[in-house]
Amino acid sequence: MPQTYEADFIVVGGGSAGCAVAGRLAEQTSLSVLLIEAGKAAPDLNTRIPALVSKLVMNPAYDWVIPVEPDQSTNGRPGFWPAGKVLGGGSAINGMMYIRGHADDYDNWARMGAEGWAYADCLPYFKRMESNPRGGEFHGSSGPMSVSESRLDFPLTEMWMQSVQAAGIPRCEDLNGDGNLAIGADYVQASQINGRRWSAADGYVRTTNYGGRLTVLDQATVNRVIVENGTAVGVELTQVGKPPRIVRARKGIVLSAGSLATPKLLMLSGIGPAEHLAEMGIDVELDLPGVGQNLQDHVGINLGWTVKGRSINTEVQGFGIIKAGLEYLLRRSGILSASIATAQAMIQTRSDRKAATLQLAFSPFSFDITPEGERVMPKESMVSMLVASLHPGARGSIRLKSADPADPPIIEHQLLGDSEDIALIAEGIELARKIIAQKPIADFVIAETKPGLNVKGEALHDWIRMVSMPLFHPIGTCRMGNDKDAVVSPDLKIIGLDGLWVADCSVAPEQVSANTNATAIMIGDKAANHILAAIS
Repeated sequence: MPQTYEADFIVVGGGSAGCAVAGRLAEQTSLSVLLIEAGKAAPDLNTRIPALVSKLVMNPAYDWVIPVEPDQSTNGRPGFWPAGKVLGGGSAINGMMYIRGHADDYDNWARMGAEGWAYADCLPYFKRMESNPRGGEFHGSSGPMSVSESRLDFPLTEMWMQSVQAAGIPRCEDLNGDGNLAIGADYVQASQINGRRWSAADGYVRTTNYGGRLTVLDQATVNRVIVENGTAVGVELTQVGKPPRIVRARKGIVLSAGSLATPKLLMLSGIGPAEHLAEMGIDVELDLPGVGQNLQDHVGINLGWTVKGRSINTEVQGFGIIKAGLEYLLRRSGILSASIATAQAMIQTRSDRKAATLQLAFSPFSFDITPEGERVMPKESMVSMLVASLHPGARGSIRLKSADPADPPIIEHQLLGDSEDIALIAEGIELARKIIAQKPIADFVIAETKPGLNVKGEALHDWIRMVSMPLFHPIGTCRMGNDKDAVVSPDLKIIGLDGLWVADCSVAPEQVSANTNATAIMIGDKAANHILAAIS
């Protein structure tokens, strides 16, 4: 690429939202778009075969593995948060669970100052981005993002669904349908096509060339946004094997680097809390105290049970993996097509919310996580259930370690900093135990192994502190709104600066009651309309 390269728009970050906004902008025949991705652009088998997700997360070849400061609420454990190091970002390395959340999640955004982001405002974009076999008035059928039913027909999943209903949790025919009714148990839909992972890069970038108007520059890290006279005009980037250079934007720049990297990049560019920037020796372009604040993540734990008969744990032993490979090769089905969970229940347990407060997600397998973050599958026949708190009370922050773009940010987050989350997860564990005690699945369960039925009361709370983990759904660090701590206005433009927008989950004021990938893609898809309206 020549030193003087220019584009109408520069999109920084080729993740879930970045691919969506870049693709939608490039649909305009009068616009050229440069999409800058710090990871590699080319996919491989690991990012295409769903069950190989275990080879992606915490693997530095695919994941930035960003360190997190020790967390006193979890007994001082340090940790790492993943971020996709490939085109497609999180959608290329995640567990592929596709779920939008409850209508009240988005209505709450609007109540918090994000005007134009209520459920009725977001639904058209969820529909526009989807190609979903469920059809009906709440789904799209020809969008870039393929959404599929599970191609893994495993009896234990159906047993779990029946036991959930026996425990008094209603069946929801479509958790991704009418958002006002997104409570209850449903089979998991996955971001897949014909048994293969389908990332935002597949949907918005690889399948259309946009007449050559979209250019992808991979293995290129943006060091800072260049601001001149109150307007963002370009970026300084470093591509692998090349010296730093400047790329200019004629109409604007969109930051879609994610909730961890977008605030870091803003601060490196002199946009953020003035006092902190001065401490780092960075000239202040714009004092925005909210940059890097309001960090939130879902918090969860994994329960495990040994069971009679077969589970995926036993299916992958010995010649079983060869059988699984043949089934996937010939039919694109079976255990290699599995997402991280096959069924889930969204449960509302608090009268002050309409949306679900707990997520129970069932998997016909179980795994252990090593201190290094590696997922190891035991050889015994096992099943597992994730219990997640969906609207955590804790808030964290992101700051710079130094003015060097190569340094990771300082991430401080008390995962269980709000005692209500410990109580809610304990409540979720008891609900999970109640489900497992119901027929038909009860007839197949041998024993609870994580944590064990004898772990109750305060001992259960201690266990939650010991094993709870972030679910890698960070949001909120560049919150949209209309108050003094907001970073972007509801049209996603940086407040107080021209030519610079943010389009990723960092703009979300509060968590949604769902895995966040569908929300991230929707934000990117919708962002393009806001940006086009601003330049028209």
